[in-house]
Amino acid sequence: MGSLSGSTAGASQPLKPQITVPRHWQQLNILVVEDHSAYRLLLGWLLHKLGLGHELVADGFMGLVAFTSRPFDLVISDCQMPFMDGYSMARAIRQRERNHGLKRVPVIALTANLQNDSPQRCLDAGMDAWLLKPLTLEQLHALLVRWLPGCDVSQPDQEGIVPVASWPTRAALVATFGSDVVVDSLLESLLVEAWEDHRVLRHACSTLNASLAAERLHRLVGSLVFLGGSDLESTATQLIRQVQTGGVAMHARHLEIFQARLCACLEYLSSI
Repeated sequence: MGSLSGSTAGASQPLKPQITVPRHWQQLNILVVEDHSAYRLLLGWLLHKLGLGHELVADGFMGLVAFTSRPFDLVISDCQMPFMDGYSMARAIRQRERNHGLKRVPVIALTANLQNDSPQRCLDAGMDAWLLKPLTLEQLHALLVRWLPGCDVSQPDQEGIVPVASWPTRAALVATFGSDVVVDSLLESLLVEAWEDHRVLRHACSTLNASLAAERLHRLVGSLVFLGGSDLESTATQLIRQVQTGGVAMHARHLEIFQARLCACLEYLSSI
């Protein structure tokens, strides 16, 4: 939990060189709940610059409706709003997660005043962190790196990520498949399909859909055969059996670790 303060002066500047956007962010979706139209537009623009899908709504009730209608990876919400404020919405989200055994989605408070919207009040409502208005692109990026799934390899959910040294080099792939042209074509096809399968797998996990999760894991096994020495293929095969017999919720942690390792591997393959 931490506060991030600053000026909006940097928000209109291009992405600075030190800001790197993980490729898998293109598969993620953010819900923004803010009654101030200018701030909704600003947050939408910043999230667009970071390559993140997003939905913008004007109050907590609309936010709760959106949250129950489709999966989101993170929620950013103003605290003080008409009809339903951010605290009430956050409590309703946590209750829904408990009732349905769903994965906890990070909820970030957006506030201009931590005296009125104290950190303890945010915590008590089920929020995880906060952003101070006005905010910059750099501050938003730093918070998202901390809270979006698959971002910080030092977090426990991403422990055990396979070292890059164990993944195939471009030279090894060319030696296997015969030419750079063939490797480029295979990589392009694999990455497109694997990122889409990962997106659907995330949806299946968030909705506890065991049959869909097993189906996408099976498709990923077919793609991961391409990696040869990687153990991701055998991990996916094991997860298929576990999900089919025990369901998604029972193996949620193993699924999260697998997806984090998968993202890292796909990002590596896109760079070679």
